[in-house]
Amino acid sequence: MLLHVALRQLYNSIPAISKIYWKDSVNSTVKGFDAVHVVEANNKLELWLGEVKFYEDAAKAMRDVVSELEAHTGKDYLKNEFTLITNKLDHQATYHKKLVKLLDPNTSLDEVFDAVCIPVLLTYNSESVRASIKSDPKYLAAIRSESMAILKKFSELVGKLKTPVKLHLFLVPLHTKSDLVRLLDKRLKELQ
Repeated sequence: MLLHVALRQLYNSIPAISKIYWKDSVNSTVKGFDAVHVVEANNKLELWLGEVKFYEDAAKAMRDVVSELEAHTGKDYLKNEFTLITNKLDHQATYHKKLVKLLDPNTSLDEVFDAVCIPVLLTYNSESVRASIKSDPKYLAAIRSESMAILKKFSELVGKLKTPVKLHLFLVPLHTKSDLVRLLDKRLKELQ
């Protein structure tokens, strides 16, 4: 949901399919890409295939997401994922014809990669957040330094990917992941 909100708010994206809707059991993880959105940019359709790692440790989140990116950008994986996505698209959506053409098995992957963006959202337990009680210059400097160190490491890891892809990194520093999970669970139970 965090990635969905970020994509909608920052890039005015339109969800192509709702991965949560297609979950096959309550406690299972979503298979494939975690978000499938489209963005109209410069009169072209961009396909945004998102990955999320809701982790406590930024280093582990980066390692795991880079491993998934390597697997998910392979030719066979993409073609299979595109078939699954195409079967779930809303036929009434304004982007439907363009997206079906892009996802067609006969469309060159070079053309697909020109139109694909992969937003990556990583959460982690942040020392900067934990050490701070207010947003002041000291906190802002600490969170900026922490974020830039993660970005540098992430850039090094994705630089080793075999397939060149456009990536957008979203970092969500948390006091603790367990606190957020507890609060979200409590709020969802209240809404039920």
